[in-house]
Amino acid sequence: MSSPSKRREMDLMKLMMSDYKVEMINDGMQEFYVHFHGPTESPYHGGVWKIRVELPDAYPYKSPSIGFINKIYHPNVDEMSGSVCLDVINQTWSPMFDLVNVFEVFLPQLLLYPNPSDPLNGEAAALMMRDRAAYDLRVKEFCQKYAKPEDVGAAGPEEKSSDEELSEAEYDSADDAVAGPVDP
Repeated sequence: MSSPSKRREMDLMKLMMSDYKVEMINDGMQEFYVHFHGPTESPYHGGVWKIRVELPDAYPYKSPSIGFINKIYHPNVDEMSGSVCLDVINQTWSPMFDLVNVFEVFLPQLLLYPNPSDPLNGEAAALMMRDRAAYDLRVKEFCQKYAKPEDVGAAGPEEKSSDEELSEAEYDSADDAVAGPVDP
């Protein structure tokens, strides 16, 4: 690789060509959202989160910053800010990893194997250690309340659509024609 900016472009393109929906935040390639689905064999299954990714200037030599936009109940995710306590990303990051690794390996591992001994959400950590069944139930409640697919697709107040001149009916039918039917 000749430069960090070329590597950033290549990793971002690889992520965009994978099965993940990527939304750019601005004109640069350093900040974007990725739609992330909870792992199948977990209480997070069925949940969809919008993950904010910020790539530092020194990427890939420095790890990306990752945060959940919609709420998630997890010992290693701050409930208010959505920031992730990910030792694997922060401490063991290597330039050999790329953005696809973050979404195919690191985040699924985080959700499958929470670490309650290093919590950002003390309540979730305590509940997980005290009563795993109640913890799993709370996770599922959060998924139902905050991580439905439509929660991720809804534009926030700062994210105005450029298609405002279309009526809602026209907009919906235009989406169907381009994207096809929605997967169950």
